[in-house]
Amino acid sequence: MKILGISGSSRKEEISGVYKLVQTVLENTGIEYEHISLRGKKIGGCIACLGCAKDNICKLSDDMSELRDKIVNADAYVIGAPNYYSMLNALTHAFMERWFQFRHQEGDTLWGKLGVAIGVGGMDGIFPANDIEKFFLYSFIETVAKVNGQGAASCYSCGYGETCGVGVPQMLYGKDIKITAEIIPDVSKQPEVMAKAVNAGKLLGNRLTDGHNRKVVTQNMQQKMMAMLKSSV
Repeated sequence: MKILGISGSSRKEEISGVYKLVQTVLENTGIEYEHISLRGKKIGGCIACLGCAKDNICKLSDDMSELRDKIVNADAYVIGAPNYYSMLNALTHAFMERWFQFRHQEGDTLWGKLGVAIGVGGMDGIFPANDIEKFFLYSFIETVAKVNGQGAASCYSCGYGETCGVGVPQMLYGKDIKITAEIIPDVSKQPEVMAKAVNAGKLLGNRLTDGHNRKVVTQNMQQKMMAMLKSSV
């Protein structure tokens, strides 16, 4: 049994709130895991060529190819992404779009698996976490937990954070803000967020080792998907 962790942030591991939360969840599952950062990887979005329709294998040639087997062989996923414009960042979105390759001809490669969705944003990380949950749903993967935290918006390090009237520092602290290390958000210094990550890991581990039934999960997710689609009509 193995869990695949994906950090969709383009920041270095040591400063990425997304990476820290994904790692915390993984460490608390009690199950073997692999944690991969998408930083520096070249992954394009789905181009709707339908080259994958016959055999459920994407025909685009980029760094997604080396990740395919890891996705297929994992029993669960912990995927995190930063908040860009109140949505998933492009790199993680492209990564998730390419899961379209598994859907054809009732391809059940991912059906009934489990996931944890993680989001981090300058104000809030709930938007990317929700987006990841929706991607999971389309693959009939159950989101057992969502974790979202506040990270350091680029405004804190761009050089203009103290004077920019539309930057996060002024929005949060007012015009006289002086940026110091103490006010820069860090998920590792947010006890409630870290506790949620720990609990999410334990929950995922327990679900996987306590009679996890992919068929039952699949049926539940299919019903949830149909309900979502009907409500949008």
